[in-house]
Amino acid sequence: MIRRLGLDVDPFANDPGHWGASLVNNAELMVPCLEVAGVRSIVEVGAYAGDLTRLLLEWGATVGARVWAIDPMPQPELAALDEARDDLELVRATSLEGLRRIPPVDAVVLDGDHNYYTVAEELRIVAERAADDAMPLILLHDVCWPHARRDDYYAPDQIPEDARQPVAEGGGLFPGEPGVRSGGLPYRYPAAREGGARNGVLTAAEDFVGAHPELRLALVPVFFGLGVIWDTDTPWAADIAALLDPWDRNALLERLEANRVLHLASSHWQMREAAAAQGRVAPYEDLLRRLLMSRTFALAERLSRLRGRGRPEFSKDEIRRLLAR
Repeated sequence: MIRRLGLDVDPFANDPGHWGASLVNNAELMVPCLEVAGVRSIVEVGAYAGDLTRLLLEWGATVGARVWAIDPMPQPELAALDEARDDLELVRATSLEGLRRIPPVDAVVLDGDHNYYTVAEELRIVAERAADDAMPLILLHDVCWPHARRDDYYAPDQIPEDARQPVAEGGGLFPGEPGVRSGGLPYRYPAAREGGARNGVLTAAEDFVGAHPELRLALVPVFFGLGVIWDTDTPWAADIAALLDPWDRNALLERLEANRVLHLASSHWQMREAAAAQGRVAPYEDLLRRLLMSRTFALAERLSRLRGRGRPEFSKDEIRRLLAR
């Protein structure tokens, strides 16, 4: 639970493998950002099952904030949350459609389709629709490995062909491997190669900030990476900088996250190899169990015992010991 914030939200409620895939794992830093910026309206792109949405609602209730959630295929948990809360509006649309439907807000969370084209377009729409040219606080997920410099597509055919990287369908991603690898973390439609122009979430964020000199990007390298973009001309710019400076591209956190994802990917590979080995062994175990039940084998064991003067060449006890290992 996010107990330090006094919020009753479990970061792993919809993450049984404990990958740390939800942005809610960064709550202890995100919520202070929202408070420093005086946020009273916020939209979450890519709400999925509503883990972060629930946290935003709990926090929003303490300050009177309004929450929008955009997701084209919300999970039942998010739909139920929408039914139960008057301070939530669920927009069942893609991010590029949904961001045009809602009014300007104080903060935007981008955690939808993790590819350059989508993120760049989301940022462009947010900037175009900003009220009084005041850029909202922007929070982005997956600005570290594996999507910092590698696109991933929910539906490749929805991305213009000239904006889409070559795809390795079902490719396994492993830290340090720029291509794909058997046994790596499974993604349905990742880019075949990491790096290069117009590839990845962080690349899109950097290009956007590079085109707007008044903006700053901070990168907190934990739980696949939290990116924060804000306008340095806002009254709260110095306060949010003071909050984020100790975390921004912190070398210690970078090593911790690199170690975390390496062990995550390695554990997945080991479990896959163990399952494959079990699959290879299973037919032999079945054969041995059938031998234990076989009258023919029992007769052969007795004959072997007679020929070996009490010491058979093979026995049911030996098979039982093998199966018990």
